[in-house]
Amino acid sequence: MSKSNVNNVNMKEMIPNLPDDKTDMIAATSVLQQQATEVRNQRPNWNTYQQSQMISKEDYDFITVFDTASSAKRAEMLNERRGHAAKTFLNLLEHISKDSTIQYILVLIDDILQEDRSRVEIFKEYSQTKREPVCSQFLNLLNGSDGFIINMTAKIIAKIACWSVDLLNPSDLNFYLTWLKDQLKLANNDYMQSVARCLQMMLRIDEYRIAFINVDGIRTLLSVLSGRVNFQIQYQLIFCLWVLTFNPKLADRMNKFNVIPTLADILSDSVKEKVHRYSLTTIQNLIEKPTEPALAKENCIAMVQSKVLKQLSILEQRKFDDEDIVEDVQFLNEKLQASVQDLSSFDEYKTEVKSGRLEWSPVHRSAQFWRENAPRLHEKNYELLKSLIHLLETSRDPLVLSVASYDIGEYVRHCPRGKHVIEQLGGKQLVMQLLSHEDPNVRYEALLAVQKLMVHNWEYLGKQLEKEQTGGQNKSNSSATLTGKA
Repeated sequence: MSKSNVNNVNMKEMIPNLPDDKTDMIAATSVLQQQATEVRNQRPNWNTYQQSQMISKEDYDFITVFDTASSAKRAEMLNERRGHAAKTFLNLLEHISKDSTIQYILVLIDDILQEDRSRVEIFKEYSQTKREPVCSQFLNLLNGSDGFIINMTAKIIAKIACWSVDLLNPSDLNFYLTWLKDQLKLANNDYMQSVARCLQMMLRIDEYRIAFINVDGIRTLLSVLSGRVNFQIQYQLIFCLWVLTFNPKLADRMNKFNVIPTLADILSDSVKEKVHRYSLTTIQNLIEKPTEPALAKENCIAMVQSKVLKQLSILEQRKFDDEDIVEDVQFLNEKLQASVQDLSSFDEYKTEVKSGRLEWSPVHRSAQFWRENAPRLHEKNYELLKSLIHLLETSRDPLVLSVASYDIGEYVRHCPRGKHVIEQLGGKQLVMQLLSHEDPNVRYEALLAVQKLMVHNWEYLGKQLEKEQTGGQNKSNSSATLTGKA
């Protein structure tokens, strides 16, 4: 599977201003780079391996000359003896088991690739003669226990995958991306920046982006970003989200994973310019890149719901060295202000429910809203009702549970079929379970919802609710009255 020249040109046009590979790689992999410097100064005793017959005389002759040669001499050997070079490096990795020597060989390979990207073809050509995938031997090293070895190997694989004219085969690609994803989830991973850097490289290629989505990569990125990570990791992972949004079909799907609320939180908390820069430009892509205007509008509503406008107003008051940030803030302000004017109450409600971040926004308490819109909760096979019920089952936030319970009660109140639908979807049982919740507000709203599920005299219940809301009784007395008479 080859990447065409057209695809390469499009990639450059689609993703401008990418950091320089050499400087950014060093900056983003400092732990690995520091260790690599130490490893370079620990040249193996190749003679010992040859005398013990662990390596062949042919490989010994090549590596002893190459290892002590000047840069110009090395370039000459790699150019004139391409197959021999790849064979020697891979043979050494296969037949030597000592960690320190494997580390040295990997650093040597990484250095020659970094000097000239086209040298990845040396390994590809040799693997073709053996009819093996180009990265098969390197992928095996990812199963080891030495942190430096597996992360230096991962770095080499990323270079081969991204700098070769051919893409990785689907099986190897899936294995590698899954490995990267799992490494991101490791607690206290000293090599997190290196892992993220490999992913930054991989996701510049469209086919690799789609494969990353298929291994549930976006959910992993957001899970890590939602935790406590330093600003460098934040920047790198937001960069990954940014490049994903350049694929319009992926941009269509991104906010199904709640990308926008996560980025809104980061905008609120971070003080670093480059984190702001890539958060804003990712949000901008989620307006510009979707294939359908309706999806772009839905993303705009999600941004309004996540209070991005508030963060933009705060950012407007700050001074930034990066002029692109100022332009992005202005662009997003205009788009979101226009979106607010077009925003219907049901649009607002739908986006809030889908975000999972329920709060007492005005639509919930509006009797007119429920009279007009309760039947719309049947749309798309009860999509919003299922979302509310899912929140009852999974959320640990008392505010979310309170609002979801209230909404289910109001839906039942205004839909003749509501009781039956909620029972069929499993919502009634979940609401009843909340009657014993530790939070008094959750218990109260659950009790009201249960009464609405049970009651037959809506006129009577309406009077009781009106009486409670005007302050005639406190919440506990109102609950007792409802329990006794409904």
